[in-house]
Amino acid sequence: MADAQDANTRQQVLDLVVEKGPVTASAIARILGLTTAAVRRHITILMESGEIAEHEPGTVAKRGRGRPARHYIATERAHMHLADGYSDLAVKALRHLGQVGGEEAVDSFAAARSREIERRYAPIVRDAGKDPRVRAQALADALTQDGYAATVREIANGTFAVQLCQGHCPIQHVAGDFPQLCDAETQAFSRLLDVHVQRLATLAGGEHVCTTHIPVGMPTIRPGARAALRK
Repeated sequence: MADAQDANTRQQVLDLVVEKGPVTASAIARILGLTTAAVRRHITILMESGEIAEHEPGTVAKRGRGRPARHYIATERAHMHLADGYSDLAVKALRHLGQVGGEEAVDSFAAARSREIERRYAPIVRDAGKDPRVRAQALADALTQDGYAATVREIANGTFAVQLCQGHCPIQHVAGDFPQLCDAETQAFSRLLDVHVQRLATLAGGEHVCTTHIPVGMPTIRPGARAALRK
């Protein structure tokens, strides 16, 4: 019984690393209501099994004295365990499509998938209202329901944008061979959110998360500052 509970908790820890990574043990502990020491025990086991790895973002600030907090991300091994069992078949099918119909046939398939993504999520995003941050969050929640472990993260440098981060991609290994699928997804997000989005990183490209930059507003200039700019 205890072993089953441990395995379940360890899976929850891994799921959070996939969804929120880079993430610290203390952050995971707060979410799960566990002690940091308990979470670190599971992290150690997951590191030994090769499913997570330590990652120190360059923007992480020092916590006063001592070394910065350790951050963790999911490895390729973890994503392979989560991957769709039909990935190999999908890759072979798309390769055959390319051989028979040429590159245009693969591009046409990607465009069809883009339209399918838009149709699937359009009602959800539309019902979220006009606020672009709320719309982005609605899209992230819907993607998470479909297995993408998606979150919306504020950008710390003060720009008027957020990042849509997908910690897992069910078609990651297919998209590694056919980047048109990533491009198609990006185009669908742009149409869904009615803004020009930019894909910054992809799991298929070897990054630890798919990251999409989403502008959510323009800065407003106070009257006093506007007058100063005229001088």
